[in-house]
Amino acid sequence: MANHSATKKDVRQSRKRNERNRYYGKTTRNAIRDIKAIDDKTVATEKLPTVSSMIDKLARRGTIHKNKASNLKSKLARKVNALALAK
Repeated sequence: MANHSATKKDVRQSRKRNERNRYYGKTTRNAIRDIKAIDDKTVATEKLPTVSSMIDKLARRGTIHKNKASNLKSKLARKVNALALAK
């Protein structure tokens, strides 16, 4: 690493961004896991907008690609819609 103040600041900033991205990514993954485990359609339907919003925020921040966000939301919506057919 170069011994410049701007480089040191960039390292501090990137470390902070990395920790923030890891936190939001892990939180969203846990929310996705929880909504997949739900068997009740009404509960899953209530939680779907909040999880979709979390996924959109990850894509907006650049933590995940926008296509991956779209695929995740699509899979979750299909899972929630399939709950109605199962019963």
